[in-house]
Amino acid sequence: MATSKKINRRDFLGSAAAASFAITVVPRQVLGGSGYVPPSDKITLGYIGCGTQGLREMTALISNPALQIVAVCDPNKFSTNYIDWSLNDVRNSIRSALGDNSWGESIKGIPGGRDIGQEFVQKYYGKSKDSGTYKGCASYEDFRELLEKEKDVNAIKIMTPDHLHGTVAIASMNKGKHVVTHKPIANRMYEAKLTIETAKKTGLSTHLLAWSKRSDYDVIKKWINDGSIGKLKEIHNWSNRPMWPQWQANPTDTPPVPKDFNWDLWLGPVPDRPYHPNYTNAVFRGWYDFGAGSIADMGHYSLFPLFLTLGITSAAISAEAYGTTTCALQGNVAVGVKNDVAFPLSCIIRFKFQAQAELPAFDLFWYDGGMKPITPDELSTSGKSLDREGMMFVGDKGKIIAGFRGENPVLYIEKNNGISQKTTPEKSGEDTNNVWINAFKNNTQSPGSFIYTGPVTETILLGAVALRAGKKVEYDSANMKITNIPEANKYLVREYRKGWEL
Repeated sequence: MATSKKINRRDFLGSAAAASFAITVVPRQVLGGSGYVPPSDKITLGYIGCGTQGLREMTALISNPALQIVAVCDPNKFSTNYIDWSLNDVRNSIRSALGDNSWGESIKGIPGGRDIGQEFVQKYYGKSKDSGTYKGCASYEDFRELLEKEKDVNAIKIMTPDHLHGTVAIASMNKGKHVVTHKPIANRMYEAKLTIETAKKTGLSTHLLAWSKRSDYDVIKKWINDGSIGKLKEIHNWSNRPMWPQWQANPTDTPPVPKDFNWDLWLGPVPDRPYHPNYTNAVFRGWYDFGAGSIADMGHYSLFPLFLTLGITSAAISAEAYGTTTCALQGNVAVGVKNDVAFPLSCIIRFKFQAQAELPAFDLFWYDGGMKPITPDELSTSGKSLDREGMMFVGDKGKIIAGFRGENPVLYIEKNNGISQKTTPEKSGEDTNNVWINAFKNNTQSPGSFIYTGPVTETILLGAVALRAGKKVEYDSANMKITNIPEANKYLVREYRKGWEL
């Protein structure tokens, strides 16, 4: 896919000996050993988003011989104030990838930003150069400048906060780039639908990283189709997220914007507001303007492959949500806090679905923040309880309980007032990066393509609409409309900052 211009960029710019380099046509096996991919066959990748998750995934992706990262982008140049699961996870991931246990030893805190991304890429590729150095990775503050200048980039990987996913994906596809993105497709229904339609219109290869091949789902589908639990009535899915502080109101103090951080670019399409660290880094997910909540963070991993496996091809027709409430004291009087800016500390959402090709009409329940279904009798009588994350399928004759990330599903069948159980061996998954990389190389659609994400994306985003509406909302997907509460339609779109309209 790459042109000679790409070879110039990666090999001429990346080598100190570029001026004396001579082009010679030689057999591929002479150029490298087993697994070698010549530069002309590599995907050239622009990497947008160099926070903790972006860097963590970069360290796993960069060793793939089928691609080369040629540009990084982030509105933050460098800082050590990132939020993560541990103080040293990103640092240790980079050290492991570089084979250098001393990398970052002078850095205090959790590092991130485009300088770290560029340094890591160039140090990694420099290991394979005779000179030991590589200078072929460009760095950008603004993704729009990257798309304008990096003509030879084949694909874009999006690792930004949720509110920028749709904007960056649409801009990238309109420049002819394949796109792989973290979940969700977007955090507004209008943007998600526009992103999916742009993927269909351009015919470019796309991939949502929440996709996975779940062997346990194949077993669950067989059990449901065999009638093992009778008629399916309900699907329950729960997560212990959020892993971030969940505020109830916008901050009122106005700390200064950190050095070398472009707050204007980070805001993107969201209307102007003062900078505050409570919005940025991993905590963005909790805000309606910037994130899409725990269901988008974790629900995609369980629900996207489930929808594909079970053949759920239409979005929920309604959603009803209940969220944690709280009070504040005003002059020794308790006053309820009205929260329309952030997701609640925990919530339960019930989605209703019409009958699908192989499924009857059913309800889907989502729980987060420590909420989950009451432990069913089938488990409690044996001294067991539900894990902190998981799924449960309820029929009129039995239940299936499965792990959140592919642990063995267990079938509980009610027979003669007793319970019989059976399980299935767990199978290891494949490298999902190869799935989208191969699709991009061959100009085909991956199994996690944007064009397959409509039903799960609309369902997940409808949950946020129900939370904000405070009432059951009925949804018409074809017309992208809340039919029973007209005022709730404003939650399907956003007010765009001038110059960022879609």
